Amino acid sequence: MIRHTEILRRFEDDLARKEGRVPYARAMRIFTSLWQEAKDLGVLPGKDPLAGIEVKIRLAKVLNSCSKKSSQP
Repeated sequence: MIRHTEILRRFEDDLARKEGRVPYARAMRIFTSLWQEAKDLGVLPGKDPLAGIEVKIRLAKVLNSCSKKSSQP
């Protein structure tokens, strides 16, 4: 557990500023490595790809209705 979250956040921000944007090719290598690690651990892919879809659909409906109402004068 991280106790000093503010120190960690500042460290991450400073590191990101120093290193700059991650090139696309490197980002894809990082993503691929993380995906492979998750597969090795048995976390991905999920057993049922539609698990929890009802909740996501309901949430999308609510968010979409809120954005439509807030944009009206």
